[in-house]
Amino acid sequence: MDKVEENLKKLLLGQSLDSDQEFCDFTLEEQNEAAVAKGIAPSAASDYVPICKSSVTYIVAGIFVNPENEVLMMQEAKKSCAGQWYLPAGRMEKGEDIVEALKREVIEETGMNVEPTTLLSVECASGSWFRFIVTGNVIGGQLKTPKDADSESLQAKWIKKETDMSLRASDILPIIERGRSFYNKSHSEPWHNEILPTIKPHKKLLLRLVVCIKKRSNNRVHVLLSEKTEVHLPVCEIHPAKNLHATLKKFMTEIFGADVPPHKPHGLLSIEHSGKPEGTDDGLCLTLLVSFRKPLEEVGIIDKYTWLEISKQLGDELLNRLPKNMTVPLNLA
Repeated sequence: MDKVEENLKKLLLGQSLDSDQEFCDFTLEEQNEAAVAKGIAPSAASDYVPICKSSVTYIVAGIFVNPENEVLMMQEAKKSCAGQWYLPAGRMEKGEDIVEALKREVIEETGMNVEPTTLLSVECASGSWFRFIVTGNVIGGQLKTPKDADSESLQAKWIKKETDMSLRASDILPIIERGRSFYNKSHSEPWHNEILPTIKPHKKLLLRLVVCIKKRSNNRVHVLLSEKTEVHLPVCEIHPAKNLHATLKKFMTEIFGADVPPHKPHGLLSIEHSGKPEGTDDGLCLTLLVSFRKPLEEVGIIDKYTWLEISKQLGDELLNRLPKNMTVPLNLA
């Protein structure tokens, strides 16, 4: 089981896993079969394939804060919201990875060159719409002025008080608050390490679980493993027509039965995505940290899954990621 611990260490660092095999314990086909057995018509085809700007939408948004605590914002040029202000954001293009898309959007809309450093949150409106909120450093460029106006934006400014501006939408206010909190965090305040998406191609939309629990008898941390085919961390296909929490609930029921004991999804440890080759590998894999409140002795699991006791050091590292801000939030938009 050394390989499992090695994989857990990589995920705690925000890295991707090496295996070329794409494990999936609960496919879209199996989810549809379960729905049909209950008399519910499937809401997505079993052979669904995510294709950027077609069957899946990826949005990037940047939150950049300067030493004066001002936020980089742009003034919209689009007819539907012309003159209103927003964070630099937009849809990923085919063949782009998340970091490439963010850099392009920021320079197009603000004129500034940026170096992304970490994800701050991920939003999911359905299983096929994702927005990646990224922060980082401004490393150059020329702030866009009204004379530089084009179809991308009218201008860009560093804004001290965004609530005084005419905003395109208020959904950016909590993003700005989180961005400032991250920028102004003290050394004593716990935050996750810098986590950027890792470049790894996936053909499907996948949710990988790191489920941890303590055993009462020895107070050691255990993690959940699937024993289907090769031993691995549990993975399910994300349903493209349902919110991600609904997919998680069905997967947990698949593993633990109808009465799943109280548990908490904490946030993301890693994101794997590539976007290349274009049109065939537009999927992703989100790794979500989940913990149980009850001890292992009180949580039953269904066949083909098992608990693995991990080293005390690794167990402590996992427990250290459970508090607020120690993972990347996964929010329903």
